[in-house]
Amino acid sequence: MRLYDSPTAPSPRRVRIFAAEKGIALDRVEVDLRSGEHLREPFLSINPAGAIPVLETDDGARLTESSAICRYLEASHPEPSLFGTSAIDIGRIEQWVRRVEGEGYGAAVYFFRNSVKAFAGRGLVGAAPSVPQLPELVERGQVMWDAFMAELDTHLADREWIATDRYSYADITALVAVDFGVRARLAVPDDAANVARWHAAASARPSAGA
Repeated sequence: MRLYDSPTAPSPRRVRIFAAEKGIALDRVEVDLRSGEHLREPFLSINPAGAIPVLETDDGARLTESSAICRYLEASHPEPSLFGTSAIDIGRIEQWVRRVEGEGYGAAVYFFRNSVKAFAGRGLVGAAPSVPQLPELVERGQVMWDAFMAELDTHLADREWIATDRYSYADITALVAVDFGVRARLAVPDDAANVARWHAAASARPSAGA
C-alpha cells in the first residue's frame, strides 16, 4: 500500500500513527506542500481535491480522508482493534473522534489558516476556491480551543485514555489535534494537568513518532 504523505501535515500523521499501532508497513510518497505540489498535476490526478493523505491500495483503489483510510486499515487488519470491539466501545470512540475533530482540531484549523500569512486567500484546505482569511475566525478558534481543553481536562480526571479503558483511535485523533494546535500557537493551559498527563502517555508510545 502506498500513502501520499507529508511529514508536516496533521492528517497524514493520523494515518501513520494508526498504521504503526497496527504494525502495517506503508510505502510513503512525500508530497511537498510548501511548493504547492498538491495543487498541481500530477497530484491532482490522484486527488482532485488537492489534499493529503491519499492511500493507494494494493489493487490500485484510492481512498482520501484520514478517518476513511484508518477505517479501511482496521477492516483489513482487525488486530489490535483501535475502533473498538463491543457496541458501546465503538460508539464511545466514534463519539469522541467527532468531538475532537469538531471542537479541538476544528479550532486549530480556524486559528491556523486564518492567522498565518502564507495562507492568505487560502482559508480552506487543498484546491478549494480562493477564500480570504477572516480575523474573526482566529478569535473563534481561540475560544473553541479553550473550551475544548477545559472539557477534555475534566473528562480525563479519572481515566487514562479518552474513549475507553484502552488506547484507541480517539486518542490518536486527539494527540494529532493537540500537537497541531500547539504548532499553531494554541497552548495547552498550565492548569490542564489531566490533559498534560494523557498527552505525555500518548506521546511516549513508539507510534507517536511515526
